[in-house]
Amino acid sequence: LTGGQVVSETVGPKLDQVGLEVLGTARKVVVTKDETTIVEGGGDAGQIQGRVNQIRAEIENSDSDYDREKLQERLAKLAGGVAVIKAGAATEVELKERKHRIEDAVRNAKAAVEEGIVAGGGVALIQAGAKAFETLVLEGDEATGAQIVKLAIEAP
Repeated sequence: LTGGQVVSETVGPKLDQVGLEVLGTARKVVVTKDETTIVEGGGDAGQIQGRVNQIRAEIENSDSDYDREKLQERLAKLAGGVAVIKAGAATEVELKERKHRIEDAVRNAKAAVEEGIVAGGGVALIQAGAKAFETLVLEGDEATGAQIVKLAIEAP
């Protein structure tokens, strides 16, 4: 990601054997006890794309739902699918409420990407009904019943 080399006691050269030439570059790096976030790393785009393709192949070959989910998370992070949402509020209560709304929105967006979405407000039902009624050839009571259903799904 950054164009740097791994420096470790088990893999690659040791820390006392390297100079500044092994370091990579990034616009910003944020490190916490649980994760490291690299923003705009200076690594080779071809190598990053190669790793993305490798992870995609692993996802296709994975039998475990858990492994597949973790690989998809890794792929999203590596492919630049990470966003930072910053929110503020006047009071602690407002901030907690706003945080919960943001978390709900993020969960809904992830579900929409994973499971697909349809137009809201009954639009999908109206569109499906219009297509279905175009192909129907009904007579008498059946036609009357179909017309009632058509009007019912178009009603607010």
